[in-house]
Amino acid sequence: MQPRAARAPSVLFVHPDLGVGGAERLVLDAALALQSRGCRVRVWTAHYDPSRCFSESRQLQVRCAGDWLPRGLGWGGRGAALCAYLRMLYLALYILLLSGEEMDVIVCDQVSACIPVFRLARHRKKILFYCHFPDLLLTQRNSFLKRLYRIPIDWVEEYTTGMADCIVVNSSFTANVFKNTFKSLAHINPDVLYPSLNVNTFDSIVPAVLDNLIPKEKKFVFLSINRYERKKNLTLALEALLELRRRLDIQDWEKTHLIMAGGYDERVLENVEYYRELKNTVNQFDLNHHVTFLRSFSDTEKISLLHNCTCVLYTPSNEHFGIVPVESMYMQCPVIAVNSGGPLESIVDNVTGFLCEPDPLQFSKAMEKFIRDPSLKATMGSAGRARVKEKFSLEAFTDQLYQYISKLAE
Repeated sequence: MQPRAARAPSVLFVHPDLGVGGAERLVLDAALALQSRGCRVRVWTAHYDPSRCFSESRQLQVRCAGDWLPRGLGWGGRGAALCAYLRMLYLALYILLLSGEEMDVIVCDQVSACIPVFRLARHRKKILFYCHFPDLLLTQRNSFLKRLYRIPIDWVEEYTTGMADCIVVNSSFTANVFKNTFKSLAHINPDVLYPSLNVNTFDSIVPAVLDNLIPKEKKFVFLSINRYERKKNLTLALEALLELRRRLDIQDWEKTHLIMAGGYDERVLENVEYYRELKNTVNQFDLNHHVTFLRSFSDTEKISLLHNCTCVLYTPSNEHFGIVPVESMYMQCPVIAVNSGGPLESIVDNVTGFLCEPDPLQFSKAMEKFIRDPSLKATMGSAGRARVKEKFSLEAFTDQLYQYISKLAE
């Protein structure tokens, strides 16, 4: 008699807000990867709008609870961290007390405050926490009250993160930051699980001609993809374009264009304010005929932009990982990025793109190379796709993640 095959684990993902950022991209890829291995997967979140989320979310069981709770307190969205903690605590309690869910492993990311709730469950399940980056490093503390407000929140983040049964991070850069930031967790050595790229999505979409976004006379098209948040330093792309204008003759300048594409949510005040600031900068420096803004684009638009552009500008400093450079390289599109954080691990300088100081002049010099030598796009693009297939394949990501889940479920 043949031995009975082991049952694939049942996995529950808990995520604060299922939007269109890199964290959401990873959660969906992880959920789909485990689902492909036979796991029963559900995703729970405090907010989910299918029209403002990656299309792959429709391939999963996504459930929502707690969206009625505030995201911030008063005008300006103050207390966002506290509200995020309360929303996740409510979500965890709802799952345990009202949802009737059964699971072997729980996967949490971004907000660790819900972990103690799951540990209090009658039949405690194992918890994997995916650390994108310590939240306490993502908030400015410009006043005494803000520093005072953050003391308990920072303590809760560190203490509850340490309660997970398994901790993984998105890059070696984040692993080092984790060790240096969470002093009480110095005994923990988190494993690195690089985000992958679900190439099936990219391969299944036929790039379209984007006459409405890219004027026909433009030959050198640079693309910035990032959320409209100040920490993403999108201003650097505009300042680099200004420097490039000074370096080009009038003929090449008239053929040059920049597309600023990014996630945008009208509920987030910073998105609204920063978008206006960038628009004002374009008006101030008379760049209107050389810059196009695109908010909350579709998958087809993104892939079409990557297919049709000359190069991607990736402007954040100390980015935890950054999935955009990986997506760009797979689409055979070189990347100019800041020489810090995750891009140091994804981009090979002078091979798949250029790593520069976060300085407009340095970025503009790298941009100019693609104008002076158009063959660079094909050469670096080919090397970029090969690197993604070698280092960031979905198969490698799935194998590593499934091993973590299976070990926890034993």
